Amino acid sequence: MAITKITLHPKFRIGAISPRLYSSFLEPIGTMVNGMMYNPKHPTADEQGFRQDVIDALKSTPNPAVRLPGGNFVSGWEWRDSIGPMSERKGHLDLAWHQYIPNDVGHDEYLQWAEKIGAEPLYTLNLGTADLNSAVSCVEYTNHPGGTWWSDLRRKNGHEEPYNVKMWYLGNEMDGPWQVGSWERDPRGYGIRANEISKAIKWVDGSIETGVCGSSAPFMAHFPEWDLTVMQECYEAVDYLSVHHYHSAAPGDIGALLGGALYYEDFINTECAMLDYVQAKCRSPKKMMISFDEYGAMSRKPRDYRFGYGPHNMYADHYVFDPDRKYVRHDPDNMFPGRPPMPRRGEMIGTLGNASVLLAFLRHADRVKIGCMTGGLGTLCASNREHVWRSAGFYPFTDLMKYGQGESLKASVEGETFDIDGYMVDDNSQYPKKEGVPYIDAAAAIKDGEGAVFIINRRSNVSETVKIDVSAFENAGLIAHTEMFTDDLDAANSYENPEAIVPRENAKTKLENGVITAEIRPLSWNVIRFRG
Repeated sequence: MAITKITLHPKFRIGAISPRLYSSFLEPIGTMVNGMMYNPKHPTADEQGFRQDVIDALKSTPNPAVRLPGGNFVSGWEWRDSIGPMSERKGHLDLAWHQYIPNDVGHDEYLQWAEKIGAEPLYTLNLGTADLNSAVSCVEYTNHPGGTWWSDLRRKNGHEEPYNVKMWYLGNEMDGPWQVGSWERDPRGYGIRANEISKAIKWVDGSIETGVCGSSAPFMAHFPEWDLTVMQECYEAVDYLSVHHYHSAAPGDIGALLGGALYYEDFINTECAMLDYVQAKCRSPKKMMISFDEYGAMSRKPRDYRFGYGPHNMYADHYVFDPDRKYVRHDPDNMFPGRPPMPRRGEMIGTLGNASVLLAFLRHADRVKIGCMTGGLGTLCASNREHVWRSAGFYPFTDLMKYGQGESLKASVEGETFDIDGYMVDDNSQYPKKEGVPYIDAAAAIKDGEGAVFIINRRSNVSETVKIDVSAFENAGLIAHTEMFTDDLDAANSYENPEAIVPRENAKTKLENGVITAEIRPLSWNVIRFRG
């Protein structure tokens, strides 16, 4: 059995952990809104058509925040057409996802649903097709107490008090050629526009924060130059750089998938270096923070690719003008039109992939302050047409929400490593070789004298003996070790079998002479809590 040593010290603190690090992302694609969130025909539907079973399930979690209402969708959405009586709302085509948007779930409904589940709304403004006045009016309608046309209209529409939305994103993926109203070819223009809009909406409400779009992925041909150009135009007016990344690996390549955290850290380190350069150039005392408001880890079958054709194929993939393509009208009461629901299987690897990304964010908690997991709401509340249940991913996500608070501690890991060969999933997703990837992935947090170490074993078939040195903590004591693993990598939780993969206590873990000793099973999630 391999042995890994982890050393923790109370003085080696990385930075304060923002509760927003464990947020989710919502966009009206497929069943995310129509079916899961909204279905007026569901037996539990409330007066607004929201599923009460989903609301109750999400409200019972410590879910801190949700980014809404998109996503690519928002770059063509007119929020003003989605408020007021249903009979007066205007339906539109959603060019991003080729669907009809009837606006039965509109601006107020999104924010009121967030209130119902007890989560802070992180709102994304349209900077694709909308103008400055639209953004100013949106913030005024949403946050101003009353006495103006827009704020009084909110009151007339049934919400007397302001929503007090504090976080506003200045568009979505504005560097992407797939984006409606893309600014890909004019980063300076976008930076100037973001500066003016951020300025104006903060004049409406001086308590709000704003996030400006950086690169949609580190694979973009213009990364990081695009981000640098944008930031030089708006550094003093904004509070976060908003970036997205989806890490992929071929099915079965578990090491590449679970080692994806290192590619996230490369992305973070590059953006931090760029931001600090702009800070110095602006002679600013302000340290810019990062928001990963879309992220995920997934297995994806490699596509046919032609090396060196990335820029061409970036456009070829998104400039598809298909005369036979039809717009889709989603029925929230029929979540899987024309086909049966896909069977749930193989949850453990994907669960560990997303958890590993969050451990990378924890290791950079001094700069990464917001993380919105794509699919995070489904992770917290899996659903089909009739029921809700807890997915396997629910447990690591909520473990981090509960115990990954306070301050991030540096976890020094010494143990065996492996290499990830460079690989490509498609022309745009090209990963360089990584050497010396630790088999044990770890991060730690401490709050009010209680610490937690989060551990993933990236090995597929070998347990690790992990020795955690906590001797520097006065009167250190072991609280508990919970572990989650499965011998069946095709297993998944379902409504019929909700405990196929669940955490269990490992009573064999012990603390002696300031060292916690634990057996960490292959491909497992572990939380070891201690007093310190």
